[in-house]
Amino acid sequence: MYPFTLQGAMDYARKGLIEAWVHGFLNGPGHNKAFSDGLKLRHRFYAGPMLVKLDRLNRRCGPEPGMIYRVDRDGFESIVNGMIHALQHGWDMPPLIVNYARGYYEINDGNHRHEVLKRIGVKAYYAIFWTTDPSDYQALLKMGNSLIN
Repeated sequence: MYPFTLQGAMDYARKGLIEAWVHGFLNGPGHNKAFSDGLKLRHRFYAGPMLVKLDRLNRRCGPEPGMIYRVDRDGFESIVNGMIHALQHGWDMPPLIVNYARGYYEINDGNHRHEVLKRIGVKAYYAIFWTTDPSDYQALLKMGNSLIN
């Protein structure tokens, strides 16, 4: 089984290895080594994968004005369309990776995947949450299944 899928993330989580999955994904198929390196600078708390309503999450990368990481529209669309095609052919899409801080959910990895899911009408999907603050971590754990309400 290929580990960097939703099922792979679930398997890692059951073994208590979700942080290892995150770094393996980011340094491999996620192509986001800089984010992985940044996460390693401090102790982080991880939770998930947990089902969350997509409209609770804030994208930070895309072609729209106001995005923190603004990218070329054609490139963004090409990636999104490729992912839609992959989903139609059985791709087990990896979970989103989301920072949680003081009630705010920011997608750090998975902005294209988030857009794909919204376009095909999915209302909720799995995310791995990370935070630096122990009280935010406890809040995440308490929310659990309420992230889909």
